[in-house]
Amino acid sequence: MKRKSSGHFYSIPLTLWMSIFFVIPMLIVLTYSFLTKGTYGGVKLIFTLKNFMVFFEPVFLKILFKTIYISIFVTFFTVLLAIPTAYFIARSKFKKELLLLIIIPFWTNFLIRIYAWISILGTNGFLNNFLMKIGIIETPLKLLYNTGAVIVITVYTSLPFAILPLYSIIEKFDFSLIEAARDLGATNGEAFRKVFIPNIKSGIITAVLFTFIPAMGSYAVPKLVGGTKATMLGNIIAQHLTVTRNWPLASAISAMLIIITSIALLVFMRSENKDEEGNNE
Repeated sequence: MKRKSSGHFYSIPLTLWMSIFFVIPMLIVLTYSFLTKGTYGGVKLIFTLKNFMVFFEPVFLKILFKTIYISIFVTFFTVLLAIPTAYFIARSKFKKELLLLIIIPFWTNFLIRIYAWISILGTNGFLNNFLMKIGIIETPLKLLYNTGAVIVITVYTSLPFAILPLYSIIEKFDFSLIEAARDLGATNGEAFRKVFIPNIKSGIITAVLFTFIPAMGSYAVPKLVGGTKATMLGNIIAQHLTVTRNWPLASAISAMLIIITSIALLVFMRSENKDEEGNNE
């Protein structure tokens, strides 16, 4: 009995943290989504479902689908790059040094990194000037203010969040299993797909969640390099919070993001549980 009571005692700080910084803010957002916009901003305590009518507007649906497919592309390319990178680090003799190179970008301001990419991809940026000097192009390419720029830069900013959880799983992987698969006649590709990938699935799921969820709520990258063609839900939320000051509508859109990301999280967790149950059987 004492052990159980002490266990509950140790969980109090985590429970308070989750309640104060996660549950309570989420409840406030959900509550605001059912209220009415104030005359000069803020909210009025008048219940309404009007804010959710925006989900049936073609313009909003277009932005919603654009946000989802940009997030999916970002997640796909991020994980695709993170797996071989984490594999290389886990197999290298210089693990600490390589991990340091992955972490170093966190020491630099997020906006500075975005503006560095603007100086690379801009009309008069490094990449266009280089391609023109070597004669590949005659006029600068339009590499900014489009969906492609948003995907590229978001992948760059998301890579550390995918590499680190993958590295922690791959480092524990028994690489002799791959050699055993080869001895049994499997090709390198088959050994990779049937032995390596299933054993690092938990790391892949973590990497997907750490990439997809922030990408869904991305604001700064599409704002600075996306232009009007790559507006995402994060930009719409910010606009209603700061320009139109329609907090209930911004809360309703935020609630939609919470629902979408929660569904994605539940789907991944359920698939992982099914795989674990299948392995146990």
